[in-house]
This record gives sequence, C-alpha cells and structure tokens, in this order.
Amino acid sequence: MSERPDTRTGPAALEVRGLNVYYGASHALQGVDLRLESGVLSVVGRNGMGKTTLCKAIMGLVPAASGAVSFGGQSLLGRSPAEIARMGIGYVPQGRRLWRSLTVDEHLKMVEKKGGAWSSERIYSTFPRLAERRRNGGAQLSGGEQQMLAIARALLANPRLLIMDEPTEGLAPVIVSQVESMLLQLASEGEMDVLVIEQNIGVACAVADRVAIMVNGRINRMVPARELAADRDLQQRMLGVGRHAHDDTPEPQPDASSEATPKGQPTGPRSVRIYLSNPKTPTRWSQPVPVPQIERAARVVTTGQPTTSGVETALRPLSPSGEQVVLVAGTLDTKGAELRYMRDQIRAAGLPVRMVDLSTSGRHSGAEIPAHQVAAFHPRGAAGVFTDDRGQSVAGMTEAFRRWMSRQDGVLGILSAGGSGGTAIVAPAMRALPVGVPKLIVSTVASGEVAKYVGPSDITMMHSVADVQGLNAITEEVLSNAAQAMVCMVKARKAAPARTSAKPAIGLTMFGVTTPAVQQIAKALAETFDCLVFHATGIGGQAMEKLIDSGKIEGVIDLTTTEVCDMMFGGVFPATEDRFGAMIRRRMPYVGSVGALDMVNFGAPETVPEKYRARTFYEHNPQVTLMRTTPEENARMGRWIGARLNEMEAPVRFFLPEGGVSALDARGQPFDDPAARHALFTALEDTVRQTSTRRVIRRPENINDPGFAAAVVTAFREFHDGRPPTRKEARR
Repeated sequence: MSERPDTRTGPAALEVRGLNVYYGASHALQGVDLRLESGVLSVVGRNGMGKTTLCKAIMGLVPAASGAVSFGGQSLLGRSPAEIARMGIGYVPQGRRLWRSLTVDEHLKMVEKKGGAWSSERIYSTFPRLAERRRNGGAQLSGGEQQMLAIARALLANPRLLIMDEPTEGLAPVIVSQVESMLLQLASEGEMDVLVIEQNIGVACAVADRVAIMVNGRINRMVPARELAADRDLQQRMLGVGRHAHDDTPEPQPDASSEATPKGQPTGPRSVRIYLSNPKTPTRWSQPVPVPQIERAARVVTTGQPTTSGVETALRPLSPSGEQVVLVAGTLDTKGAELRYMRDQIRAAGLPVRMVDLSTSGRHSGAEIPAHQVAAFHPRGAAGVFTDDRGQSVAGMTEAFRRWMSRQDGVLGILSAGGSGGTAIVAPAMRALPVGVPKLIVSTVASGEVAKYVGPSDITMMHSVADVQGLNAITEEVLSNAAQAMVCMVKARKAAPARTSAKPAIGLTMFGVTTPAVQQIAKALAETFDCLVFHATGIGGQAMEKLIDSGKIEGVIDLTTTEVCDMMFGGVFPATEDRFGAMIRRRMPYVGSVGALDMVNFGAPETVPEKYRARTFYEHNPQVTLMRTTPEENARMGRWIGARLNEMEAPVRFFLPEGGVSALDARGQPFDDPAARHALFTALEDTVRQTSTRRVIRRPENINDPGFAAAVVTAFREFHDGRPPTRKEARR
C-alpha cells in the first residue's frame, strides 16, 4: 500500500461536503462528504451506489442540487467541465469515450503538453501494448487497450488531481499489475493526487492507505486499506459482490444507477447493458473474468423518460398551498366511479382530498395525480410500468407507487377500493407510511388471509361484500362507510393533542410462554423507558423491526426469537430471512435471548404435517398445537442466529437460560429437554465470534425467573444509560 508523508500545509487536494445530486426523482448522492488531503484515495462500493455520479459531479458533468466541491481550496460547482479540466483535474471515465476514427498516436498527440512529466514516450513505455497499436484507430482496439488509452490520455494532460473511474475494468492481469504499479509510483513520487473508483478490492487496497466505502449514495465509512483487505466479512457485508442496489434494499432507496443525459442528447428511453465484472468476491490475486462470460451475463435495462408522455419525475407537492391531504388511490380506468364516490364524500366532510390514478392502461383519467406522474418513480421510469404485459405492468406500478409514497410527507390518510390486483398495488405503498397515518382498503379479499397485504403495518381492511364493480345498493353503503371511517380517523387524529413523552421507546418481544420474563423486565424499565411489547407471531417481529428501521424505537430487548423456529421448520408464525436486519442496519445495541425456541407453532392437531406426526406435541388450545424442537433443529437454529449476530456491529449481549427457554421448557415440564438446550447453546457459542462487545452469556435460571430478568435489565441499562439498576429497582 502507498506510504507517503503528507507535507501539504494548504487546503486539501479535493474536498466534498454535503453533496446532493438528483436524477429526476432519484436522489443519487445523498449528502456525500469526502476529503482527499493528498496522495491516493480509493472509493469502493456495490454497483449503483453513486460512485460514477460522484465523479461526474466533481467534473461538472451533472449538476449538484446542493453541497460544495473544492479543488485546492477553489470551488468547482457551477464551472463547466472544460474549466475544471483546465484547472488541473484529469478524468478517466467509465466507458472510455474514445474517438473511433482517431489512431492511438493521434489521441495522445491531441492532448500532450510539452515539457510535462508525462509524455508520449513515457506512455508507450508504461503501456507497451499501446506502442504496438499506435497506428490503430480507437474502434480497432480491444476493451483492455481502449482502457489503457483512456488512462494514457488523462495522464498526458499532467493534471494535479487525477480521477479514475474503474481504471482496471476489462484489463488483462498483467495490465492490471502495470496500472497498480503506476498508481503506487504516482503516490510515492508525489506527481499528482489520485481519486480511484475501483471494483477490484485488491487494487483499491493496494494503491491507497484509506478506502472510502460508498453505500446508497453516501460515504458509509472510511477504513484503513489494510483492515478492509484482511476483513472478508466486511467486504461481503458492505460491498455485497455480485448484487445491485435494488436487489437488497428492504426499504425504499434512491436509484443511483442511471447516468445523466448529456445536454442536447435525446431524453427518451434507451436500452443499456449492465455488466458485472466481479461475480466472485475479489482479492488482490483475483484474475479478471473472461469478457465473453461477462457479456453473456449482462442484463439490459431501459433508462430515460418516454418522449411522448410528458412525465415529470420531480416531486410535486400534493397541494399548492402545502396543506396535508387525504389520498384516494386506485385504478381509475376500472374503479373510477367507486373511487370518485368515496372522494366526493370526503370532500363533502370538509377535508382536502386528491385522487391518485394507478391505472396501467395509459388513458387520461382527470386525477390530480395522474398515472404517468406516479409511474415516473419506477427505477426504469414509465417504461417499467406501461408495457404490453399486464402482470409486468401491475408489478411496475406497485413498485412505482411505493417509491412515490415513500417520498410524501403531506398525507393525512389514504383510502382505496379494489379487487385482488388493486389491493396488491396499494398495500406496499400504504405500508411505507408511518404507523398512525390512517390507511383503509375496501377489498374483495378482506375476508380471507390478509397478512400479505397488511404486513407489519396498521392497514385497516374492509370487506366489500359485493365485487367493487359499479355502484349499487350494497357497494354504495360499504363505500360510504369506508369514506366516513376515513373522515373520522383523520379528524380525530388532527384534533388529538400531540403526544409528548420524555421516555424513549424500546421494543420487547414476547410469547405466552415468556410473558413472566417480559412483564418483569418491562416493570423494571417502565420509569425510564416507554416499553412496547410485540407478540412474536411473525408479524410481531416484523412490526418491531419496521419501527426500528423508521427510528421510532431506540432500544431493543429481543427476548423471544421463536419466529425463527417457524421460519426454518414450517410453522404458522414465521419470521422472514431479514430477522434481526433492522438492528444490523441501524447499528443498534442488541440484547436478546432464545425465548421459545423450543417450539414450532401449528394450527389444530390435524394441520400438523405428516412428517412430524411422531414428534412431541403440546395442545396450547384447540387451534394452536406446539411441537418440541429436536437437538438437530436447535443446532441449526443456533448456527443461523449466530451468523446474524456476527453481522451486528453494535454491542451485543445474548443470554442463554440454562434452566429452560420457555415456561414449557422448565424442569419437569412437557418440553424439558436438556439435550436440545445443549445443542442450541453449543451451536450459538461455536458460531458467534465473541469479542469484548459481542458476548454470549449463560445464566443458570429459567428464562422466566427473576434472576434472569434482572441480568437482562442490567445489560440493557449498561447500553442505554450507563448504570446498573438501583437497589429499589432491583427489589422490584
């Protein structure tokens, strides 16, 4: 890695402060802060995180909405790319951008400056392959040769700062080594400062002392290159090689993958091939993937806005006056009469109301918020919604409406009506709204299983009785009830005094068999914390983590992790694969335990799968049958939970109650199984990488015993107020 003493006493070579860049509705750079004093700084990140946009913003190729960029103390924002280049900044863009008709020699002579440290002769000695191809045109070069020429062209300008976007992409291993050596030489000789955007982690860590990791349009952290190079877990967790931004983001994230359209170029939809150069976790010794393999694995996306739709992706206010409004949303091409009927009743009650059209037919509806305005928020623009495939169009509008809704802050409430398709479109957007905002769907599916629509939110669903297809004696009454219910909820919420609480909210997970423990913990913390208890029924855990993600919960005591049992072994109250994800993402100190991991939940006895018929069961009630987990199953759960605990960067205290993980697992009770507990605890201890901040703690008590609850409270207080419980609190 480059080692160069910093003798600079003046301003930093490059400083970026609070930089924000938008592509239409997509917030590509979100308050980027970056400082390069001198030498070489590497920036790494997954595809679509905004790295190329950062380069373009520095070079003036895309406009910045706010923030500051300075080069040697001089501001760059507002200057043209030509002015920025003349100030002494060189740029090696991703995609090379060579002239097809000019030879290699002509490219170099066009930019060469006499008397500079870099000359054509030095370029040819650094890249012998270019010397061999000096008479060939840009279109006659291989991808690797074109990349060499793009680097050479920038070096010949002899810049004071060189910005290189993926400089080793497509190069053969021997050329990658040459580029790496060249960058190390630049760093050691002090010829110029370099900002390197790189997917090859080995190169990024070799050429710089520090590496900035970019996540979702922000600089997530700055880490020493040696630390990143040695920490494979950090590489996988933060860089997620082989995945794109839109693949792994549970909550709405900005789409930073699109490129700005150059001035004067068409703005209509165009197809772009997306290539992934690192299908496996790279190391310093990784060999580039063969180009034919990358070509075969490329995916095609459509970017840009349709030239005929007149879509504006800028976020328009819901009301010109800025007042909050009630939304009535749905597919106006098929449910127009029903939705307008509800809209008119809300308006008659004196509330401001707006119609949102979610139709995919493309026809004009007269809604204040037309379908094309919503569709523009799809990652691929309206082209991702208005297609010839109905299923694809519905899925596209669902995603577009969710993204549109996630950016709204003036919603008093939202009301909708429809069948299964309409319900599926509006439900994800409703789930994106904060808890407490009234949400109501009149639906034909409301009398059935609605968990997939409601999820962890507070959506109210009303059965339509008759199909939502025209106004009649039944539908008018049901729709009127829905509209009036929305009016009452909104007015009551507006009239209610603002709830003020000096106590921070914390989340606790509970099941019937861990109720005594949670009650003791909540009582001990009630004076200083607002204790929110979540029933661990699958949705309960999701609801808690949704509130953690939204910042409404400041601490967690995850005592009852039983949802993992049902997820892994087919129970009726399963978690999702993202269980524990909110604490990982928020870097929240975590206190947890293995509550009720002794049981898998099923319905009535006859619903238990045939493969489990010979197992140990306990009939909780006529509709709930509990199955005891085996040692093998406990070992599997221990390994899975342990792996998730390893992903947590904040302090962790995970308690193991040797006296039993539930009321049914106490000594002499139906699920008492020392072998199963031993398998669970051993798997956890073997899997968790314990440190001074991440600890797995055995306790001799049953999970519901007072001593166990007191230990959990002590650990929680150490995280959140730095003190153990007082004697008075302990006596309680």
